Amino acid sequence: MITAKETIAAIATAPGRGGIGVVRFSGSELLPLALALSGKSPPPRHATLANFKAADGSVIDQGLLLYFPAPHSFTGEDVLELHGHGGPVVMQMLLARCLDLGARLAEPGEFTCRAFLNGKLDLAQAEAVADLIDAATTSAARSAVRSLQGEFSRAVHTMVQELIDLRMLVEATLDFPEEEIDFLQAADAFARLQRVHDQLATVRDRAAQGKLLQAGLHVVLAGQPNVGKSSLLNRLAGDELAIVTPIAGTTRDALKSAIQIAGIPLHIIDTAGLRDSEDEIERLGIERTWREIERADVVLLLVDARIGVTEADRSILARLPANLCRITVLNKLDLLADQEPCRRETADGVALYLSAKKDLGIDLLRQELLQVAGWHQTEDVFIARERHLRALSEAHEHLAAARAMMKDASLPLELFAEELRLAQRALGEITGEFSADDLLGRIFSHFCMGK
Repeated sequence: MITAKETIAAIATAPGRGGIGVVRFSGSELLPLALALSGKSPPPRHATLANFKAADGSVIDQGLLLYFPAPHSFTGEDVLELHGHGGPVVMQMLLARCLDLGARLAEPGEFTCRAFLNGKLDLAQAEAVADLIDAATTSAARSAVRSLQGEFSRAVHTMVQELIDLRMLVEATLDFPEEEIDFLQAADAFARLQRVHDQLATVRDRAAQGKLLQAGLHVVLAGQPNVGKSSLLNRLAGDELAIVTPIAGTTRDALKSAIQIAGIPLHIIDTAGLRDSEDEIERLGIERTWREIERADVVLLLVDARIGVTEADRSILARLPANLCRITVLNKLDLLADQEPCRRETADGVALYLSAKKDLGIDLLRQELLQVAGWHQTEDVFIARERHLRALSEAHEHLAAARAMMKDASLPLELFAEELRLAQRALGEITGEFSADDLLGRIFSHFCMGK
């Protein structure tokens, strides 16, 4: 990640036509640049009407000029914004003029990276900027705002401070072994460690829920031909996305649809029926089906309820990855005498009886998917990523080891101190207190150009 303090510029609004487009600068001493562009020196934090001019003095566009002097800006540096008309040609002309004046084209995420490096945001808040932009549901957007406002970071900092206090007590005990005072016992260190452990459990749960909101669940519809996979996709999506016919093998390629259940994004993938086929196109579709299954979080194995689970279906189940969650869906319930949707525990796992065509039992399936995902409704979720969950899990392991050591007086106190230090370090990685440059590069490279 480039961190030099040159002046950078980029278009900060989405590509395409719009009523307003924004070109953003960040750097130092930007007033001369504003003067060269518009002939005006704008006052801080006031919108100034101006003509944006080319090198020959001709007007490129007319709009608003906004100036935010350091350190009171998003990046902590001087920030200048040109708010013009949102045509792609006009925006590119303005950007080209800015680059001619000495600015450098910003790298993806470089504005937010500078905000992090200048202490305006911590790393979890910086990631929440991208998560807010990418939010696919209302729940995800609200959770991203909580993280952006620092709720996740404050929870982490509270635990870090508790660990620092505990480490101070341990160091005092190590430094003054001849003293009659047992600092750890006097400060009730075990209860304090238990409190941090409990706090961590709560934060992990909230973060796990936030990870679901951020990434969603990838669900693959699999099974033999003509068992109703496309009908179920259409029913879940609420639209006729897939062609449905009585002809086996109608679906030749993977069809994808994004829906949401209780605010959780679900990426539903309808696939070609799994069977032996001499048709080259169908065989390619079946190969893609298995590739989608390898990337799935959940597989719904569709079965014709009139026939039940056959040996061919069990062969499919046996071939699924061992750790992959699977639900057997016995479809076409409407063709049976007993048309009551239900959930049953079988030798093959959970089985749901429903009818995609008649919309029987679809709510039962939705609830099962939420249960599989581990979702439980809560209002205080904050957005989280896989790296956050890994860091929280690592901290949990070190705290568990520390708790075990406190119960065993024969173990050296230095080992207990080291477990506390490692737990603190794992938590610090979430907010960027401890972070490697390559990690920062990976995180910010996925941002928008103008963020």
